[in-house]
Order: sequence, then structure tokens, then C-alpha cells
Amino acid sequence: MDLKSLIVEKTEMEVEHPILEGFYVTVSFISKEKMRKLLERATTTKYNKRSHKPEEEVDNDLFLSLYSKELIKGWKGLKYAYLSELLPVDLSSVEDKEKALAYTPENALDLLKNSTDFDSWLSSVVSDISTFNKSN
Repeated sequence: MDLKSLIVEKTEMEVEHPILEGFYVTVSFISKEKMRKLLERATTTKYNKRSHKPEEEVDNDLFLSLYSKELIKGWKGLKYAYLSELLPVDLSSVEDKEKALAYTPENALDLLKNSTDFDSWLSSVVSDISTFNKSN
């Protein structure tokens, strides 16, 4: 039997945030190969007039958008009250702070872009292979 036949191409797991009780994020495993392809899609080659050589440039916003869509597949239980634990927010217009913020790809991207804590936590979760092998 060869290793390639055992490798799972796509796997998702729901993980609970360690501090924000009831906040679960569904994350997808991103292989090294898939990460390379995301980076390639966000990279362009431009000609440098000064050095007379082509240079690669990564569009960080595009990369983060592609990465977010691949990584975060959904969430539940992200109460408005929890947002202040993750990033600076003005909740004065929110009537019920115990209500959950709906998952949308746009909300996920905004949270990933603006919350260092959320980004760090997700990075540690997805880099821990045991996250995706819990059912084995």
C-alpha cells in the first residue's frame, strides 16, 4: 500500500474557541500543496525598470481572501459580546449583545484581517494535525 492512497484530500473539523465558550469555527485542512497554489494565485510578476529584471509581488489582500475562503467554512455562537475580546468594536448600535453574528465569508475575512488573536488561534489550530485526525 502506498501513502498517497491514504491521504485525505479534504477534511473539515469544528473546533471550539478556548476562551469564547460556545463559539465554534469549522475549519478545513489546507495541505502544503494547496497553500502553495493559493500563494501562486496571489502572486504576479512585474518588470522592474530600475533593475531590468522581473520581480514577483504578492497581493496580500488577495492571498488573505483566498486563504480565508479555504480555511474558514463556517461558525456558530460568535456573540456580539465576544467581538470585544477579539478586536476593537463599537457595539452601541447592537441591541442584543448575546445574539450571534452570522457567518459570511465577508465577516470571516474581516475578522481574520482585523484580529491578531483570532488569526493566531486559527493558525495554531490548523497547524496541529491532531485537529483533523480526532476521528481516527
